[in-house]
Formats: sequence, structure tokens, C-alpha cells
Amino acid sequence: MERYPFPKTELHCHLDGAILPQTLFELATERGLEMPGNAKTVEELTPYVVYGPDCISVNTYLERFELPTQILQDREALERCAYELVVRLAEQGLIYADIRFAPQLHTRKGMTQAEAIEAVRAGIDRGLKQTGDRIVIGLIVCCMSFGTADMNHDANVETANLAVKYHDLGVVQAMDLAGAEGFCHLTDFADLFEIANRGKCPITCHAGDSQEPIEIRTAIEVFGSRRIGHGHHIIDDPELIQEAIEKGVTLEICPTSNVQCLTQPSYEAHPIKRLFDMGLHVTVSTDNPVIAGVTVEDEYDHLKESLGFTDKELAKMNYYAVEAAFCSEEEKERLKKKIEPYL
Repeated sequence: MERYPFPKTELHCHLDGAILPQTLFELATERGLEMPGNAKTVEELTPYVVYGPDCISVNTYLERFELPTQILQDREALERCAYELVVRLAEQGLIYADIRFAPQLHTRKGMTQAEAIEAVRAGIDRGLKQTGDRIVIGLIVCCMSFGTADMNHDANVETANLAVKYHDLGVVQAMDLAGAEGFCHLTDFADLFEIANRGKCPITCHAGDSQEPIEIRTAIEVFGSRRIGHGHHIIDDPELIQEAIEKGVTLEICPTSNVQCLTQPSYEAHPIKRLFDMGLHVTVSTDNPVIAGVTVEDEYDHLKESLGFTDKELAKMNYYAVEAAFCSEEEKERLKKKIEPYL
């Protein structure tokens, strides 16, 4: 049962972090893949694909993505997982969600990036057909940072060009850059955002999660991004906070992910409430809901209990999310009307 009556949103949800253990077990079994820990049941598999006490570093957290990545190497798996996620989000009372994934991670067995995009979109469309008009879904494709920008430059350029191509076709809503922070500066990836901007494909960008706010400044001032993935370390730069407010920047904050990945020490210490009170448009997402073991409503529970958010303030962040969505203005107005009675 839904604990929060207002319509909910999620701007930051990675497909590979949102696959149920039951689905992972079935798909891995069908494909003859070796289970982590030689698991023989879903119950035995779950500790290896969901956050647990052994996650003492970001590296052990990231190990949870290996089985999903091994599985998501064919059209059937991608389509099924996207479909199931759409249906689950609608059942949780969401009216809007962006699902993101990196097509270049799904080419190990010969599938092209374009085929991966088409498979995920097919799954989304199948989910939307089942859920009717209960939810609107956007698809974001991620370029990846694995360290230095030249490690996978060609694959990233292909992703950026496909983002533009499929945006023109109405398949993809935006482009993102995800992956490791701190090994190089965001400016090293400037050519990818030039491709997106030149092709009029909207952008968001992971920045300021584990690193200093200078990378957020790059995303805003150099790339022109008006959405930032995570971005909570902007709290360390009051001048940049004011600039972000003036430019209408929205942060896609994922509190549980930040705590689990040790980029914030606790829910109580998280700056999301301070940023909200300053007037910055912050929103709440799960990042990797199955791996993190949370729903959007679980995130709300943490924010209420640890930071004193009210239901009206939580509803306001959903309103901010709709304003920052990559859907049409007509769609935004329709969605905002659903939230307005709760503000």
C-alpha cells in the first residue's frame, strides 16, 4: 500500500540496478551463467545482488552490477527488464520516471548499441501499453567514464551520436555521462556534450557525487546542463548554489545511494534539506532501487525521519522533477496538475 498519497516521480534510475533477484535468477539460469557464490536459489543469490553488510567500499557495491551486466547482453533480456521496471514503477504510484542505461555496456555478445537502445525502448513501450496513462517514461542513454576519457572514446562518441539520432526519432529523451568520478576532469568529455548540444538532444550529467563541486560548475557552465545527477557536493560552494538557482538547475539526488556508496556519511548529514531550504530545485530518486533495496517511498521515509521533510515539501520536489522532465511542455502541464493539489 502506498504510504504517500501524492503522485511520485523519479529522474535518476539505472536499469541495471533495478532488476529483481527473481528475474536475475531466471535469466541467468536460462543463459547458463555462473551464479555469484554458486547460488542455487533466489534466496541464495539475493545477498550478491542487493546491498548488504559486506559492502564496505564503492568497489564491493559495484560488484552487484556484474551479474546484471552479464545478463543484459541480448534483446530479450533488455526488453524484459525494461518492461518489468515500467510496470513496477507504475504500481508504486509514479506518474513520471526516467530510465537510463549505457548501451555500450551491452555489446559483449555482438549486439550493437543501436540494437540495445531499441530493445530497451521496446520494453518500455510494452510496459506503457500495459499501464495505460498512469505513467510517463523517458529513456536516457549514458556515455561512460571508466577513468581517462580516451579509454572508450569511440564507444562514447557512438553513444552521443545515437542519442541525437534516436532523440530525433522520439526514442531517446536525453544523454548522460555516468561512471567513475575523479580520474579525470569532465572537460575531457566536452566533445560528447558538443555532439548532443549541436544535435539539440537534452543532457544531464553525473557530477559532484564523490568529487568536489568544480565538476558541477563544468556541467552547468561549459556543457549547459540544467540537470545534474547527484550533485549534492554543491553544498560546498555557496556561490555555485546561487548560480544553479538562478539558472534553474535541478539536482537528481539519491540519498540512500549516497549513504551506501559513502559519498555522504549518513541520512542526517545529507545536505538535501539545506539545499531545498535555500531554494535549489532538488529531487529524490533511488539510483539503483533493487541493488540499494529501496523504493522512492523508502527514500521519503528516510528524509522525513532523519531530516524533517514534510509531505508537502516531498510533493514539491516531485513538482520540481516534472518541471525538469525531458517530456513535452504539454505533458508537463498535465503531470503538474496531478501534483498541485498536494502542494
